[in-house]
Amino acid sequence: MRALAPTFVTGYRCTTVQRRAPLPTKKPARPRPLRDDHAGADVRLDNVSRAYRDLRSVIVWGQLPPGSRISERVIAERLGLSRTPVRSALHRLEQEGFVASSGRGRERRLIVAPLTMDDGQELFQIVGHLEGLAARTAAMLPPARRKELAVRMRALNRELAAQARTRGAAARFFELDLHFHQAFVDTVAGPRLLTLHRAIKPQCERYTRLYVSVLLDELPTSVQEHEVIASSIVRGDPDAAQAAVETNWDNAATRLGRIISQHGERGSWAGAGRDDAEPESRTKTRPRKR
Repeated sequence: MRALAPTFVTGYRCTTVQRRAPLPTKKPARPRPLRDDHAGADVRLDNVSRAYRDLRSVIVWGQLPPGSRISERVIAERLGLSRTPVRSALHRLEQEGFVASSGRGRERRLIVAPLTMDDGQELFQIVGHLEGLAARTAAMLPPARRKELAVRMRALNRELAAQARTRGAAARFFELDLHFHQAFVDTVAGPRLLTLHRAIKPQCERYTRLYVSVLLDELPTSVQEHEVIASSIVRGDPDAAQAAVETNWDNAATRLGRIISQHGERGSWAGAGRDDAEPESRTKTRPRKR
């Protein structure tokens, strides 16, 4: 029997309310993936970092010789990037001193920063002060940590001494010397000192790598200076440790100046305004008189 709809009395009229079919239930909408507005920016930043890292590496290792002209277009093509991240990377390298420029607007020219006596000696002295601060901090470590650090430093220095006796590979000398200084800097340096050190030290590496075969003659002196640094740290003498590191770098700057006087500078600041594509490093420069 068919069910009747309920009837209500409203005033003097009877109203019949019809039952409505239930509304279909809606399926919950699938959540849309959130749009990452920073994704594109992250990719661009990664490309800038990659361009910066690769360019700095070839400059430090001398694959782009001092004084060489730099073309955004050529670099972008070789790195497989657009010119925008390459331009940003070059701007940063110019701020840090790896790249030099002259002119403005369309006349602006970029070159790999030359290696000159004044620049090299200034860089060595700056690094000496930064590492001197790190050595001072290392000498204030607890005795056990100072002893552990000195053991590592002396092991590296013994290998350097062996290189001096056997006239080993120049690349090995460079690696050992780098690790010796990193041993105490990386152990104690704070973030600000590390940031400054990592920006400046690779510029010193350009000079060391280029003149390393000649610097090997000075290796026994460097070994003696390194031992003074390690001894000062292990006995907990901050003043002596800082002075020993600064002396090591001051003497290195003097040795570098003597070598550049004999073998000449690399590149030319005037080369930034030339319109030809030949690297300025091919231009011979006269040794500076001292």
